[in-house]
Amino acid sequence: MGKNKKNKSAQGSAEIYYPSPEVVERAHIKDYDSLYKRSIEDREGFWAEQAENLEWFKKWDKVLDDSNPPFFKWFVGGKINIVHNAIDRHLKTWRRNKLAIIWEGEPGDVKTYSYHALNREVSKFANVLKSMGVKKGEIVTIYMPQIPELVIAMLACAKIGAAHSVVYGGFSVEALAERIQDAKSRVLITADGGWRRGKITDLKKIANEAIERSPTIEVCITVKRTGHDVYMENDRDFWWHDLMALPVASPKCETEVMDAEDMLFILYTSGTTGKPKGVLHTHGGYAVYTSTTHKFVFDIKDEDRWWCAADPGWITGHSYIVYGPLINGSTIMMYEGAPNHPYPNRWWQMIEKYGITILYTSPTAIRGLMRFGEAWPNRHDLSTLRLLGSVGEPINPEAWRWYYRVIGHEKCPIMDTWWQTETGGFMITPLPITPLKPGSATKPFFGNEIAVVDENGKEVPPGEEGFLVIKKPWPGMARTIYGDPDRYKEVYWKDFEKQGWYKTGDSARIDEDGYVWIIGRIDDVIKVSGYRLGTAEVESALVSHPAVAEAAAIALPHDVKGNAIHTYVILRAGYEGSPDLEEELKKHVVHELGPIARPESITFVDSLPKTRSGKIMRRVLRAQALGQDVGDLSTLEQ
Repeated sequence: MGKNKKNKSAQGSAEIYYPSPEVVERAHIKDYDSLYKRSIEDREGFWAEQAENLEWFKKWDKVLDDSNPPFFKWFVGGKINIVHNAIDRHLKTWRRNKLAIIWEGEPGDVKTYSYHALNREVSKFANVLKSMGVKKGEIVTIYMPQIPELVIAMLACAKIGAAHSVVYGGFSVEALAERIQDAKSRVLITADGGWRRGKITDLKKIANEAIERSPTIEVCITVKRTGHDVYMENDRDFWWHDLMALPVASPKCETEVMDAEDMLFILYTSGTTGKPKGVLHTHGGYAVYTSTTHKFVFDIKDEDRWWCAADPGWITGHSYIVYGPLINGSTIMMYEGAPNHPYPNRWWQMIEKYGITILYTSPTAIRGLMRFGEAWPNRHDLSTLRLLGSVGEPINPEAWRWYYRVIGHEKCPIMDTWWQTETGGFMITPLPITPLKPGSATKPFFGNEIAVVDENGKEVPPGEEGFLVIKKPWPGMARTIYGDPDRYKEVYWKDFEKQGWYKTGDSARIDEDGYVWIIGRIDDVIKVSGYRLGTAEVESALVSHPAVAEAAAIALPHDVKGNAIHTYVILRAGYEGSPDLEEELKKHVVHELGPIARPESITFVDSLPKTRSGKIMRRVLRAQALGQDVGDLSTLEQ
């Protein structure tokens, strides 16, 4: 991959990085422009073509039913099951003996599953669920650490036509109980605990407390992971290993035939206000969308070892640890614990040990590992890597360059993906052949028309900021909010109802080359003296200083300016906070962004409040600074 300097653009990125001839040569897609044009001109034809790559029990009658917007339906009349495509069909080929999952626990224990072995475990657990009376259409709640049984449980639910609601294993009692109640789950699957930074997370204790508040739960199945003492109640609590040893847990189980529009899962996404929203995804469109985006964006080949370093409890894990990669017959890497435990080389050690070819992670993780310097990754042979990826929030250019140079050794293109729980898969993303600008998610994926508009829906000129909208439906889209279709319309479609556009809730701008720059959530924009600044811009300016590892910016009321910028900074190893350094950093921001962006204050901290998926919770910092109630902290990393 070569680099070519360009004049500094309004977006603050001076470079374009071009893919090497070798990368282009092996890529699935060699011409983005013509295929994108075709996918827009004949959207339904394009998606029908992609759907042909899956196996259907019965083909669809109609690709898209748009008769009742915004409740779109895809592959109408088609019969499918995502598990048939993720496991069953591979058993008829050489892939049955291919590794499906390589898993490493934080203490260092390792498990591997071929597609044949994964099928056996999924079928056995599917039969266990049936024996517990689980029926097609009911929702099973799963609350587990990042262990293989989590993936097995998800697939077993889908195999028999039950939907799963995975609640991330770092959530509190309140968050778990609230999600169980909304889904009216009768069955909960959990573990005694999980390992995180050498300590046990006591999941069963939290699960027991949540069950006390959840009268619908009749059965709780628990994996013995850590082996510490936990309370088990007769006739309600069962050990996973005991059930899997019973004759009822037969390794043969028919995969249920599902309608393309049948519910596959709900996944709760929390807004800044109101109760969490159960975003609903279906078997057909989601299977087509996740597998197509995964294959094209990460150029998936049979010899790849794919590591999405997210947690299956988030949409990234659902789409790109479990479903997309398994449909594509990939070998998936999973790791239970923290990236810097016991030392900051844990990830680099595993890449070398298992020969990982693609790493997909968050900017937060990258910045966190940057803090420890280059010596840790440099100890390891990372030469098997051929592509890198970024997800979760806009990646600041400084972190992008470090990731590209230190981890990718300037030969691995970075797929900086923008998407949401509600979109099911990548919406704006490069392909391996795309010239890259650090900090830009580049261009829309095939079939997606996007725009940046003002509040009236008028497109803004290049380089100007506005609301990011998606103009047409796509197969991976959420179908509704579980049990609350009115809220689905209100949250995502009402603002641009006249045009029929989906409102993403993000602000963005498109440069003169058609590249999209995500600024952040609309509520993460600071207005100072009438000027709008994205928190991400201020944070990127701070992180571009050699002393700064991570930064968070918030707006606080100011008598003169309306709002003033207050920032929180984590320093890299070897630096200490001081008034002199604070002044130097303020000047640095002015140099990077101009006087309007000068922070009012810089507070040096050791950590920042983050969600478990790595997003900085700026509203918590704002509430703390103003002495207000910090609100729902269920997503906060402990």
